[in-house]
Amino acid sequence: MDNDNFVIDFDKSPDGLVPAIVTDVSTGQVLMLAYMNKAAYDLTLKTRETWYWSRSRQALWHKGETSGHFQHVKTLAVDCDFDTLLIGVEQVGPACHTGAVSCFFNNILDIKEENNDQ
Repeated sequence: MDNDNFVIDFDKSPDGLVPAIVTDVSTGQVLMLAYMNKAAYDLTLKTRETWYWSRSRQALWHKGETSGHFQHVKTLAVDCDFDTLLIGVEQVGPACHTGAVSCFFNNILDIKEENNDQ
């Protein structure tokens, strides 16, 4: 199917944002979740590097622009409702601003189990 046939539904959300789930294309590990508006999506398609909308700064940001931890887009899929993106990237350096490989390193179940053992 031609990419022009995929129309991302940015209007579904009142703020015009869609979630972007980012995975390591080699391992499938979930690296992060961010949000894209139409401008970020268009820039991502054009540059094949990820661009997002920062909800805290209310501005576009190019992942890796300040850290050097760029994400080179290798796969890009949309869900069945056309309102969530799944992006497979080749990650340069850590994905998380904390320096962790993935933003998902806080395992709630492990923490709860440790607290129940006490």
